[in-house]
Amino acid sequence: MCGIAGYYSIKQIFAFDELKLMAAAITHRGPDAADFFSSSHCGLAHQRLKIIDFSNEANQPMKSHSGRYVMVFDGEVYNYNDLRREFQIPARTTSTAEIILELCEQLGVEHAISLCNGMFAIALYDTQTNTLTLIRDRMGIKPLFYYWDGEHLAFASEIKSLLKLSYIQKNKQLHAHAISTFLHLGYTGTEHTIYTNIFKLPAGSYLTIHEKTIKITSYWNILEKIKPTCITNFIEARETLRDLLEQSVRYRLQSDVDFGCFLSGGIDSSLVTAIAQRNSSNRLKTFTIGFEQAKHDERVHAKNIATFLGADHHELIVTEKDARMLVEKLLTVYDEPYADSSAIPTMLVSELASRSVSMVLSGDGGDELFMGYGAYSWAERLHKPFWQMLHTLVAQLLKYGNNRHKRAAAVFQYPSKNHIPSHISSQEQGYFSRREIQSILRFPTPIIVDEYPQQLPRVLTPAENQALFDMRYYVCEDILTKIDRASMHYSIESRVPLLDYSIVEFALNVSPQLKQHQDISKYV
Repeated sequence: MCGIAGYYSIKQIFAFDELKLMAAAITHRGPDAADFFSSSHCGLAHQRLKIIDFSNEANQPMKSHSGRYVMVFDGEVYNYNDLRREFQIPARTTSTAEIILELCEQLGVEHAISLCNGMFAIALYDTQTNTLTLIRDRMGIKPLFYYWDGEHLAFASEIKSLLKLSYIQKNKQLHAHAISTFLHLGYTGTEHTIYTNIFKLPAGSYLTIHEKTIKITSYWNILEKIKPTCITNFIEARETLRDLLEQSVRYRLQSDVDFGCFLSGGIDSSLVTAIAQRNSSNRLKTFTIGFEQAKHDERVHAKNIATFLGADHHELIVTEKDARMLVEKLLTVYDEPYADSSAIPTMLVSELASRSVSMVLSGDGGDELFMGYGAYSWAERLHKPFWQMLHTLVAQLLKYGNNRHKRAAAVFQYPSKNHIPSHISSQEQGYFSRREIQSILRFPTPIIVDEYPQQLPRVLTPAENQALFDMRYYVCEDILTKIDRASMHYSIESRVPLLDYSIVEFALNVSPQLKQHQDISKYV
């Protein structure tokens, strides 16, 4: 896990000294080493957090054995040893980066990346053709921002790094389109940021730039992984999931540093922790945040799981004062508007873990993959003809009730059938509805999200479609953004076993009856 940054300009408007400033802005992502590469067209910077292979030979920017390619890499590819053996790559180090670099040269970018199982943001520069390629993992676990104005490109793991370039700082402007999206969904969008000309490279894609021409290519699309039929046999689903989880967690235990697990006591984090402990020779360290208010405190559940597994458990009780002290810091950690209040406990548990370990596993993604939220019941309810006919009347009646009734009223008050998925996501999180945004903003802009994908191999149930909406938007832009910024702020690597792409592709095609069964969510 690291921080990467760089630029590409045939007019050489960026300076090498600014490259050092870009790297310094993301030192927290990789405090163990820093180095740079510069040519007439391109500059690359790397801040390294040493997780696998402590040697200086594994530092980056790294040149390929032939000398043609230079790469900076953030993340991990968990099957890199399998790839090294399969393609007989002679390695000077035991690092992931070297194998991926040589694989890209040997097979080409798209073929090489299609074989990689992991989380990554990569910049690969071809010194012969003066071509730069930026690559992001399938699920968007690792962030990659870029600036593009039609002539000049810069990229970085975080926006704060881009803003160290005087050219960008001088020309930055707020992006009005992102404001409406933020108010409705809690984040600024899947490709746009709060600034014009600063974008997010979409998950599962790569960008190439040569001279003044850029091209973005998708190499993995979640919609294309939906199959014509579902797995309906419970035994088959359970055993397949068991094998996939076992492999995913084992892959993510590869480390040369101490590691642990974020443990909330819920199904997802408990399952990941249990598999990790079973595959660890030492007592696993677990980390839990507790709250003074009993209704929010899950420490008892987490401690019971940790005791049962024989883990080395660590707890931190959070007060309102602790949370308030973090609010201002969130602005500098996230770089742009971000509304998820769980960012605060995630920051606190990351700080707690950083005192003991340099790598953690988390259970993120399980609710979206296996329908653990009430949102999926809401999706089914709002698509029933009875509620569609009476939803406005029901909303009017409920708004006079208690807080729970008022929240339900807000969900029933959807603007149209075409916007039910984004409306449910928005109101479940307590954000502004489209109608409220129309009254708040003088010039509201469209909220562009694909609510009901067309031409899928099978017809999805409303709950399946809601879960797919969450996987395409909420997981990447909210959940993964939260855990990446929080953990990297304290220089620890976070890994998410449940979002291994093989588990994602499997879960997409498990029958919804095996996910929600007789009022039991996440049944399988």
